[in-house]
Amino acid sequence: MLYLVPTPLGNLKDITLRSLEVLQQVDLILCEDTRTSSKLLNHYKIEKPLTPYHQHNEHKVVAHLADQLQAGKTMALITDAGTPGISDPAFLLVRECIKHNIRVECLPGAAAFVPALVNSGIPANRFVFEGFLPLKKGRQTLLKKLAVEERTIIFYESPMRLVKTLEELATYLGADRICSVSRELTKLFEENKRGTLEEVAGYFKAKTVKGEIVVVVAGC
Repeated sequence: MLYLVPTPLGNLKDITLRSLEVLQQVDLILCEDTRTSSKLLNHYKIEKPLTPYHQHNEHKVVAHLADQLQAGKTMALITDAGTPGISDPAFLLVRECIKHNIRVECLPGAAAFVPALVNSGIPANRFVFEGFLPLKKGRQTLLKKLAVEERTIIFYESPMRLVKTLEELATYLGADRICSVSRELTKLFEENKRGTLEEVAGYFKAKTVKGEIVVVVAGC
């Protein structure tokens, strides 16, 4: 059996009791970075074998992991933060498990776009999650499509590209389109900046930007 186990965005207290129970019971824990995951597991005194599973090796190891699951091993898949499969590896392994009738269960828990959306003040009844925008190929085409999207739009972005992305969104969607940028959610220096795309781009252009970032933009 494969468990998909969400892990805290930052505050270690945000993990669920059931997630801790599963991590204590499985035979093996698959993780993006063993160093990052070890901090969480050590905090809760969980001692289990760790195996790297990330975007650079998932194609190579997915068949082998499926074989181990078929042989009777129980595994948990975690990421550095949030829910596996949401802009993080999981899809290939889940698909392989379904193909071989291996039971998969996803536990509820942290996903950065949910608190960012809810506290943005932008309508949350209908939304589209775009993850990370393409870096080059297809980027302009997608931005043109999103310019007429009526639902609230959610992106993930890196600190280095945030200002550029906000400026491009202002160009294609309109400088006066309302947005909210959430940074370092659940951590000590959490920040939620709201305003027009032009205003928010100017705000972050004038400061050093760090941390994990979620951008929420009002629909057309």
